Amino acid sequence: MDLFDKLLQKRGPLGQYAKDGHGYYFFPKLDGEISNRMDFRGKNMLVWSLNNYLGLANHPEVRKADAEAAAQYGLGTPMGARMMSGNSDFHEQLEKELSDFEKKEDTILLNFGYQGMVSAIDALVDRHDAIVYDSESHACILDGMRLHIGKRFVYPHNDMAQLEKQLERATKLVAETGGSILVITEGVFGMSGRQGNLKGIVELKKKFQFRLFVDDAHGFGTMGKTGAGTSEEQGVQDGVDIYFGTFAKSMALIGGFISSDKQVVEFLRYNSRSQIFAKAMPMPLVIGSLKRLELLRTRPELKNNLWEIVNALQKGLKDGGFNIGTTQSPVTPVFLNGSPYEAAAIVHDLRANYAIFCSMVIYPVVPKGVIMLRLIPTAVHTLEDVNYTINAFSEVQSKLKEGKYNTEPANISTQ
Repeated sequence: MDLFDKLLQKRGPLGQYAKDGHGYYFFPKLDGEISNRMDFRGKNMLVWSLNNYLGLANHPEVRKADAEAAAQYGLGTPMGARMMSGNSDFHEQLEKELSDFEKKEDTILLNFGYQGMVSAIDALVDRHDAIVYDSESHACILDGMRLHIGKRFVYPHNDMAQLEKQLERATKLVAETGGSILVITEGVFGMSGRQGNLKGIVELKKKFQFRLFVDDAHGFGTMGKTGAGTSEEQGVQDGVDIYFGTFAKSMALIGGFISSDKQVVEFLRYNSRSQIFAKAMPMPLVIGSLKRLELLRTRPELKNNLWEIVNALQKGLKDGGFNIGTTQSPVTPVFLNGSPYEAAAIVHDLRANYAIFCSMVIYPVVPKGVIMLRLIPTAVHTLEDVNYTINAFSEVQSKLKEGKYNTEPANISTQ
């Protein structure tokens, strides 16, 4: 079969909906200033679908720093990969400040979080080593493990008893291969909002020899007393050997970082292919990250404002009889029962009639028959936003139970 013919026949679990949903349910375009309210197809919407936890995207100090850095350096500086010609004092300053913030010896900047995680896993382990990972790990972790030609062991999400069994299997294996064990999990799981049981995993170090790699994309800036992340929240910063954070959530930017022991970071600098063979992060992004990190460290009111909204939203939803799972973070899933068609009808109703924009998650990300509406609170949302949304969701849930979303026209207009 011709490759292109095969691609036309096998569209993929989400691609099968592309014809009817592109531009509305998938790849929508939000216009205007990044905030709690933006425009979608010419209509002003209350938006719960932006990774802007601390409201830094349009903070005046951030915008000023971004603009000044872009004017001074342009987007081309530095020109080249960091190993060859693209290093700078600002890159090293950001790494030093991140190391201090995370209480680690050293840090390596990553041009992109996803790409960086894939490359780091590829660099850290070889065919003699074993990876043990949580079953709900993010796609970047799964893709990184696809490059691993050694053994992989998976344990059910946050199940410490099963993790112990997999560590026993991995320990037997590496005793034969002469390899090592790397355990990978997340600080905050981005779909459910649950925290990874970092404390429980660290406790298992008393029985097994392994290193712990934590993807804390949603925890960095939102969790812990200072915002240093989920390991700080659980009091186990010293037990996390390799800490990954991204700028794409709390810092509302592009890029990421890995903090660890000095020898580990040096190894990654000289062996992480995504950084060795890629152009350095542009200077405006680096200087913009320095300003964002400064505000994250020195303005606790930003995180406090976020959690005021989080607590109000999650309490209001639970009091209203909604199932929000077991979230322990700002990520707020709302679980309903219905088909993908009903999910589309709900999202259409929310956008067309309530002016609420949130993300829809369907099978295969969640089980068949489950609809998940994913809300991402931010520091720039208001309590009025919360109350309006809860009232709208209550009406939508009643319509769903009454079967009204089954009576919509066969082809919902997205024009």
